[in-house]
Amino acid sequence: MANVNIKFNGKDFLLSCDDGQEDHLEQLANHLVNKFDKLKSDLGNIGENKLLLITSIKIMDEYFETKKKVDVNKKEIQNITEKFKELKALAYDYKDEKENEAKKLSENISSLEIEIQKIKDEYDKIISSTTQRIEEFVQKTNTKN
Repeated sequence: MANVNIKFNGKDFLLSCDDGQEDHLEQLANHLVNKFDKLKSDLGNIGENKLLLITSIKIMDEYFETKKKVDVNKKEIQNITEKFKELKALAYDYKDEKENEAKKLSENISSLEIEIQKIKDEYDKIISSTTQRIEEFVQKTNTKN
């Protein structure tokens, strides 16, 4: 444990704290002294106990106001987190939807390629058959002449 000498309202006090917390204790004490001295200056000498009580109440008021702000910020962060989760889910859903669309389009392209190949094969057969008939006709015509 470490010891820190604090001067408050003209009196010295020796306070203990955990090692390494000396600066923090001094900052807290300075804050309290500043509040106390300001109230003493504003209200006059109304008694040390009453000034300490009013100082404590003002500090607690600051604490509760800060706590309210922290709670509001926590709620805002929770709301933002929820919105982010919703947005993330929507993004994943959109990605999945687009991947499914791309897969269907790819399947459609493959089907169309197969269909085109079938039509091409049939066309080739028709051309071959027609060409062969024309050649046979030409040969018959040539043989008759």
